Amino acid sequence: MCPLRLIPKIFLFDEDELAPEVRAQRILNKGRLPALTRYIVDNPQDYVFSALTASVDGDIQFESITDSGVGMRAGQIRISMTARFLINDGQHRRAAIEQALKENPDLGEETIAVVFFHDAGLARCQQMFADLNRHAVRPPRSIGVLYDHRDHLATTVRLLAMKAPVFKGYVEMESSTLSQRSRKLFTLSSVYFATQALLNGLEITMEQSRELAEAYWSSIDSVIPEWGLVRRRELSASDVRRDYLHSHGIALHALGRVGNTLLRKSLSPRAWASTLKRLSFVDWSRSNTDWEGRALVGGRVSKSRHNLTLTTNYLRQHLKLELSDEERRAEEAYLRGDS
Repeated sequence: MCPLRLIPKIFLFDEDELAPEVRAQRILNKGRLPALTRYIVDNPQDYVFSALTASVDGDIQFESITDSGVGMRAGQIRISMTARFLINDGQHRRAAIEQALKENPDLGEETIAVVFFHDAGLARCQQMFADLNRHAVRPPRSIGVLYDHRDHLATTVRLLAMKAPVFKGYVEMESSTLSQRSRKLFTLSSVYFATQALLNGLEITMEQSRELAEAYWSSIDSVIPEWGLVRRRELSASDVRRDYLHSHGIALHALGRVGNTLLRKSLSPRAWASTLKRLSFVDWSRSNTDWEGRALVGGRVSKSRHNLTLTTNYLRQHLKLELSDEERRAEEAYLRGDS
């Protein structure tokens, strides 16, 4: 366990200007640091970091507690002060710790676990980096939302998924993709991003957020009959996902965006429920050629930012809502055949 105040002083990482073949790890991505730093500073009592992994280029001596038995495996490591410590894994954590200490020096007495290896040269250090990251898999976004208790929006979305009639029992809580035979209509991550777009910029309480989101998605449910047919088991979820677009992430996200426009005008469901009824005239079937180039590219659903904008435009036009300047440019390019 190493005090945080010592981390920036003794652990080094390769200079950015070195060529990749003579570095022992990737270049520091400074864009990641603000979020990591803020995480430490905002959660000084319960932040969690995995261990740093470092190589020691210098003399190392281990002094065990006892000369025999299990005590031989425990003791102290003595490392020469002239030794060089090189981080093999954790350079972003190290840099974030350094910045966090500048904002809150009291964090210096906190500790972080460090795994030490005796430096056996550049090739070994590079191999260690490759091995440490070989099987690293980023968890699905859905399970990140499910387990995140710091993010108020994640809490709101979990409650929606578990209690709101439109979603209850039909949200995949762990995976961010649905198998062909899944009985779910939505993924938790798609509901999260759609609700994030819906509530973006609204200065309301967490309870108001949940109530507004549930009211909005219930209004959407009333103009998409297939969702109700799935709940009544008159249609299978897999058939709906195969034949229609409205349960896919790009459609939910677009619905969240247009909903945000309506909520900014009025937080009262009565004010925008009648407007949403116009969505009942949208042909959500994948066979509708209007979707090609918008939500579909070559017949396949596309989640790109550009396609999201064009899908949002299509819904705005049905709701008779104005397009933003960016949306108008994207629409004009689409109509000219530039996209």
